[in-house]
Amino acid sequence: MNVIVIVLYLAAMVVIGLWAARRARTATDYRVAGRRLGAGLYTSTMAAVVLGGASTVGGVGLGYQYGISGMWLVVAIATGLAVLSLFFAARIQSLKVFTVSQMLQLRYGARGGATASSFVMLAYTLMIAVTSTAAYAAIFSVLFPISRPWAILLGGAVVIAYSVLGGMWSITLTDLMQFVFMTIGIFAILLPFSLAAGGGWSGITERLDASFFSVGSMGFQAIVTQFVVYGFGMLIGQDIWQRVFTARSPKVARWGGLAAAAYVAVYGVAGALIGTAAAAVLPTLEVPEEAFAAMAQHHVPVGLGGVVLAAGVAAMMSTASGATIAAATVARVDVVPTLRGLSGASPDDVARARSEDASVTKDRIYVVVVGLVITVLSMLVSSTVVALTIAYDLLVGGLLVAVLGGLVWRRGTAAGAMWSMAAGVVATVAGMVAFGVLANAPIYLGLTASAVVFVVVSLVSTPTAPRISQEWNRRIQESKA
Repeated sequence: MNVIVIVLYLAAMVVIGLWAARRARTATDYRVAGRRLGAGLYTSTMAAVVLGGASTVGGVGLGYQYGISGMWLVVAIATGLAVLSLFFAARIQSLKVFTVSQMLQLRYGARGGATASSFVMLAYTLMIAVTSTAAYAAIFSVLFPISRPWAILLGGAVVIAYSVLGGMWSITLTDLMQFVFMTIGIFAILLPFSLAAGGGWSGITERLDASFFSVGSMGFQAIVTQFVVYGFGMLIGQDIWQRVFTARSPKVARWGGLAAAAYVAVYGVAGALIGTAAAAVLPTLEVPEEAFAAMAQHHVPVGLGGVVLAAGVAAMMSTASGATIAAATVARVDVVPTLRGLSGASPDDVARARSEDASVTKDRIYVVVVGLVITVLSMLVSSTVVALTIAYDLLVGGLLVAVLGGLVWRRGTAAGAMWSMAAGVVATVAGMVAFGVLANAPIYLGLTASAVVFVVVSLVSTPTAPRISQEWNRRIQESKA
């Protein structure tokens, strides 16, 4: 019965993609859902894209290890989303661009830093999609009698199918369905059944050590790092910004994002509670991340367990599809036009790829190609934790200061942004070599180097040209309405 529920869910994703395809008539429709999502759709799609496998399966696994303190990873994501929505989303939405790199070019007026950022952003979005693909493949390989490569192919085919058909419109509508599955599966089914399996809250407290009920049991340094890496990552990720671009107005971007952040925070607490209950009921699991599927299969009635597993798959697929179209958009709008420009392509051809009148057919081709690359990489990457850590560290250490500095500090210059990115990436990579990829030091070294260089170089370099500042100011006036 559980398998039937999953199969029906996957079929529904493709059907929604077919239905949404007719709404993707222009590049703006395909890339950012026509920039016309209202509060309801915007809130659900934003919540769905940030809540992936790390937040769902990983969040329950952290609850299994640390108890209530396991909530901090997802709470850090919620905090970053809240800060983005409250202070930056309205301004970002008003810029009417497609990518973070386009924002940098608009703000600073030079392609150097924007070009470098596009390659970092492409690597980041690819790794986000790869980790999500590997995560839902793990569930498929358990449910179906197939090996991991075939599980990756199955999930990848479904994500590519509904993503390529309608672009962001397909992803938005499938995200709405995924949001419903996640809400019902986690809050209405898995959480109450998990607590009941443990004998209620009193039964769980009797079985577990007191550390499981301390919010700080994960450790202060680990908690702070969650906020630095994942909280800051929410502020500048292309997959997140591309959802901000879909908002109908700055008001929707601000308040819809805050509503999504509140939902994400509660979701994180629920995941930690489920993991805590699993630690009481299934104390001998060797891999904490198995707690999610184990509770769904063994402590939830058949059928309802399928809904829970579908909720887990929904969380992973929403993130995978969002990262896939984000990577395809960066490749189509930033990376490939830049490479074509360097090889002597016509400036008009390059500009056309970045315009709102670009060919939707070509956008679809990019989604297919990027989706296939992600599928292959998912089979080759052995450690998704390492891949995800590298992606987030380079993103935050390299780009955070230049992007946020451009949004909040008028004196920031193109030279300051470009050199801060270079310093941040070099310092982060050096930290990985010296202290290890999974260490905390690389991200702090990258941020420190990037911030110092940005301020110093901006102060000693020529201020941004008035014509560039005027265009920037003209576009952000709507955010003050």
